[in-house]
Amino acid sequence: MKLAKKNSLPLDKFINLALYDKDNGYYMKKNPFGKGGDFITSPNITRLFSEIIAIWTITFWKSIGSPKKFNLLELGAGNGEMMKVIDETLMNFPECYNACHFIIHEKSDFLITEQKKNLNSKKFSWLKDIKKTNSKPTIFLANEFFDAIPIKQFFKKKDSWFERFVNFNDPKKARFKDEKTDIEKIEKHLNFKISKNQKVIEYSPDTFKYLRIICDLIQKNNGGMLVIDYGYSDSKMHETLQAVNNHKYSNILENIGDSDITYNINFHSFEKFINQFKEINSNFTNQKKFLTSMGILQRAEIISKNIEFSKKADLFYRVRRLIDEKQMGELFKVMLVKNKKNNFTTGFQN
Repeated sequence: MKLAKKNSLPLDKFINLALYDKDNGYYMKKNPFGKGGDFITSPNITRLFSEIIAIWTITFWKSIGSPKKFNLLELGAGNGEMMKVIDETLMNFPECYNACHFIIHEKSDFLITEQKKNLNSKKFSWLKDIKKTNSKPTIFLANEFFDAIPIKQFFKKKDSWFERFVNFNDPKKARFKDEKTDIEKIEKHLNFKISKNQKVIEYSPDTFKYLRIICDLIQKNNGGMLVIDYGYSDSKMHETLQAVNNHKYSNILENIGDSDITYNINFHSFEKFINQFKEINSNFTNQKKFLTSMGILQRAEIISKNIEFSKKADLFYRVRRLIDEKQMGELFKVMLVKNKKNNFTTGFQN
């Protein structure tokens, strides 16, 4: 893996190298999803998850006036499984389907190739820069997207803030190194006091760039964004950075390029950032409440009526995995970003 000329990299630059280096980055050279990968996402657990997202999309499309043309844009589509099921489901709703232009925003050329194998519809297009989205209303879907964007870490020691770096003097013995930083300069750029009442800060500059672009597009063209990711809503941030290799937690500084590096999103900071936009607001819930209020259990009952017991048991086991509070039901959170004028609450009636 090629390293920067500097021996020391800020944490987000190190993560970017480990995940997205053109030749050796984790996401650039293999398919990490499913049984053969390092983790399994909700769409890989049961297609019911994606069907629910499709039904939610239809109801949200109606809430913005059922436009004759709109974009459904997935941010980081993995192996394309979720979009494949959404495409198949929307076909049963011709008015919405005919109005829909499917777009995927994907950084990894390897995964784009995988997605194109999975998605044969001519209705799909791929977009590297979401700023180039056309002027039609856009519904953005972000399922486990933001947790894969490199983050910075800061730690308060006495009255000073320090940023985490990774020292690369010996790539085989990489180590963390903390350097003093001016947190006020960062806050001026973000336009809000991210350090208030904090001892630890985790945030992604690129995530806030995405949020800024998407909020601008929603204000300008209408639409919204559904975010599903693991995270927490506390106002106090925690250190949550972790690496996963072969379905097990591993050392972030080992197996560089062969491990996924991720973190738990602090949705409170998302909300604070979104509040900068006068015409935008957000709704928030957990995955259990979202999926159950959207009728995932009733849908499972309907499709399991005429299948053998073992398949029925397997289906409900998979659904439980998504909604059980001890599994993904509480760990995963769901956020809707939309125009304030839109009173849509489907999936968010707590």
